[in-house]
Amino acid sequence: MKKVLLWVVALVWGCTSYCQTGGRIATGAEQLVSAEQAAFLQQLVNKNGVAVVANQASMVGDKHLVDTLLSLGVRIKTIFCPEHGFRGDSEAGAKVKDCIDAKTGLPLVSLYGSNKKPSAESLKGVDLILFDLQDVGCRFYTYISTLQYVMEAAYEQDKEFWLLDRPNPNGGYVDGPVLEEKYRSFVGVHPGVPVVYGMTIGEYAMMIAGEGWDSSAPRDTLKDKPVVVRLKNYTHDSVYRLPIAPSPNLRTPQAIALYPSLCLFEGTNVSVGRGTDKPFEVIGRPSYTAHSFSFVPKSMPGVSANPPHKGKRCYGCDLSDVEVRRCFDLSYLLEMYNNSDKNTFFLKSNFFDLLAGTRMLREQLEKGIPEEEIRASWQPALDRFKRVREKYLLYD
Repeated sequence: MKKVLLWVVALVWGCTSYCQTGGRIATGAEQLVSAEQAAFLQQLVNKNGVAVVANQASMVGDKHLVDTLLSLGVRIKTIFCPEHGFRGDSEAGAKVKDCIDAKTGLPLVSLYGSNKKPSAESLKGVDLILFDLQDVGCRFYTYISTLQYVMEAAYEQDKEFWLLDRPNPNGGYVDGPVLEEKYRSFVGVHPGVPVVYGMTIGEYAMMIAGEGWDSSAPRDTLKDKPVVVRLKNYTHDSVYRLPIAPSPNLRTPQAIALYPSLCLFEGTNVSVGRGTDKPFEVIGRPSYTAHSFSFVPKSMPGVSANPPHKGKRCYGCDLSDVEVRRCFDLSYLLEMYNNSDKNTFFLKSNFFDLLAGTRMLREQLEKGIPEEEIRASWQPALDRFKRVREKYLLYD
């Protein structure tokens, strides 16, 4: 029998962003160490061994979560790190290696590379897994894939699973094509989920458990559900500026807002600005002549060592000052596709289809289907997802 009960925790701490209804937004990590929650924190201190899933954005104020917990007497045995590593200095797609954290001397176990799931060996002596990653609300952002595998391991190895919730900067809408089973991958692990799902990572964890995605076992009671340390003063309409970049190429609020609509270009011959000072704020390619704006991607070790079109002048659009629409915006994709060589636009790897979660979007573009008709084709699946999503929302 599993040990975990669903705990809905509302604690208090300060933050620099506000809910529109008033009050500072406090993250789950900040709430965990609140003086008001000494009894709650004591349960963590009493564990014989804790594993932490964290990266550079896992902060409690100006101090890292791991350092904070160690100073409070929590017995951390292992640190698991996702894509981009524990310190957030590995570029997208680069394998992250196991090593020892120089500051704490704790073992760092990579969950990005050949091993994406905590092994029984790596969880020896661990009673509880504490998960604290900053998500950006997009299906192809791999932290929710890591969440899936960590929750699977917790279920299979009979470990408690706690998640420290964080705001979703793209949490106010649901949109985009929905993942089909055939296109499951590490950039899309849950069929039926659209590109933008409008949930915090805590709500998403509740959905993984509630729908039984972390196991074939049924979920008839509250046992086996994750412990979610909730946010304070957050709603899905909250405006929240991330204090730390969640990954090397999402450096600004503008890039994070544009990311859902621009990431599909990673499956095309269009650069999204990797290797520049404006990743995910510019788009272009060498043969594009519709605009005079240009940029030259360069090698940036640790961020983008070998970006698409490295050393070549790309012409396109500077989106750093545009007003971002609250939707999965097809206009950028349509403009680039309609002004390109159709035979070379999509990469032969079919990565575009994996990111989209379906072959249909590529085929619709190739057939010249109007934007309104493309968007309408998503609606039945979006409606189905929204009915599932509604069951797990923790915030208004």
